Amino acid sequence: MATFSNAPLDLRRLLQKLVIMFSFSIICVSILYFLLGCCEPDLVDSSQNSPLGWYNKTVLREILTAPDYVADDSVDGNSSGKDWTASRRLPDALIIGVKKGGTRALLEFLRLHPDVRALGSEPHFFDRHYMRGLGWYRSMMPKALNGQIVMEKTPRYFVSPETPGRIHAMSRDIKLIVVVRDPITRAISDYTQIISKTPDIPSFASLTFKNRSTGQIDSLWSPLYIGLYARHLERWLAYFPLSQIHFVHGERLISDPAGELGRVQDFLGLQRIITDKHFYFNKTKGFPCLKKPEGSSKPHCLGKTKGRTHPKIDPEVIQKLREFYQPHNLKFYQMAGMDFGWQ
Repeated sequence: MATFSNAPLDLRRLLQKLVIMFSFSIICVSILYFLLGCCEPDLVDSSQNSPLGWYNKTVLREILTAPDYVADDSVDGNSSGKDWTASRRLPDALIIGVKKGGTRALLEFLRLHPDVRALGSEPHFFDRHYMRGLGWYRSMMPKALNGQIVMEKTPRYFVSPETPGRIHAMSRDIKLIVVVRDPITRAISDYTQIISKTPDIPSFASLTFKNRSTGQIDSLWSPLYIGLYARHLERWLAYFPLSQIHFVHGERLISDPAGELGRVQDFLGLQRIITDKHFYFNKTKGFPCLKKPEGSSKPHCLGKTKGRTHPKIDPEVIQKLREFYQPHNLKFYQMAGMDFGWQ
């Protein structure tokens, strides 16, 4: 009889334990669900600072995990209703060179086009900041709408040995633009910029020659080395077909900016919107300026650092440089499929 009398009590205790366990399970599941919903996975790769294995482990994750679409009222577009699709993405085109060739002018002219979104500063990602990763690089880009072309310019890319391979690893289909001008004029312009910052450096002539008496040119002096266009182009053609590289004639960019911009727009697959109506020639500076730059109704020329007066160079030095550059120029014409007419 005692056994039967205790049964209801034991059953009640068992049921109480089951209820408590079930309630505790529900609480645990709820807490776990809350934590999973609120916390994001840690995607930081501890090997990012290591030169070895950085690309394989982080590049695709940086591309796939960075935020794609964000609202931005500052994006240029033909329809404000599409602003919500604005995103930061890796560039579709790069102006890779050359220094003192006219890259700044080209960039400013291209920014007139409503379908071009260009970074104003030079990020130097592929030559100086590569270990920061593609996520950092993309964060530098301006936001753009679908259909707009994102681009940046860093003239040093063209002469940096490691740059072609790094850009190819990012995109095999990227479009590359190179602004070139007579390498002698380019070198003098480069030297002019140098002496504006360090006026006590030796003369152009003394830096040009390893040995003035023998006439041996110092081809490793940076202002002269940059002008060896064929040597630099060989590295790029090892990674990209010539069809993905467009050469802008630096001299014609000054004398016929609308014509050169028309060809660049064709290369980028853009409608020819930038025409001769956008330019006027500034006789004081010696190059074209914009009649109505982006976001302004006033004429605009490039800054005071552009259009500096070049120092006079000994004609004998110029002649020696012509002889030095002639075979290099001819090879470059052949490789580029274009005669630039530098004499």
